[in-house]
Amino acid sequence: MSSLFADRSKMSGRSDVTAIVPAWMHEQITATEYDAWSEEQCWGIEIVDGMVVVRPSASKRHNRLARILANALDAAAGPDWNADTDFDVRLQDVPLTNRRPDVVVYRADTIDLTPTRPEHVLMVVEVVSPGSETTDRIVKVDQYAKAGIAFYWRIEQATNGVPLIYTYILDPATRAYRTGDMFTGTVEVSAPFPVEIDLGKI
Repeated sequence: MSSLFADRSKMSGRSDVTAIVPAWMHEQITATEYDAWSEEQCWGIEIVDGMVVVRPSASKRHNRLARILANALDAAAGPDWNADTDFDVRLQDVPLTNRRPDVVVYRADTIDLTPTRPEHVLMVVEVVSPGSETTDRIVKVDQYAKAGIAFYWRIEQATNGVPLIYTYILDPATRAYRTGDMFTGTVEVSAPFPVEIDLGKI
């Protein structure tokens, strides 16, 4: 897949970067079609109701938060669970919906299974970035809950540099999340497993 972005002519003495939208971005994509794509084609996008959604570029701080979270969750989860970053979770096949959470806690015995499905996943974490606020705060909350993922964490990058951590717990009867505890800087929880993570020094 060629780059999604290319420089257009300079306007008013500065570069104007405009998205070039390939024809395939105007059509619904099936799971079979997506599975045939290369890793390069799948990078930097999600699929929602069969349509390609380009993910905003992440900052170094965003990526560091995700990595520190994943490392801490992986160490605390025990041998039955892994915590990793930046891979697809297939929420549904028709219409195809793939999300790529910043951190996923999933069953260790499914590491070689593709795609990763909600029944393999214990928890997802999203680090909110400029451009992803509505998606992470509203849209994904509903999608992850309806898919049956038991725990959702949302990390807000506050202006003072100390992250805010919002936790959500699934109500299986309603397939909706209950709001859990909110933490500033350091998160300390007993579920889905005991873990303490200090994000205040990033």
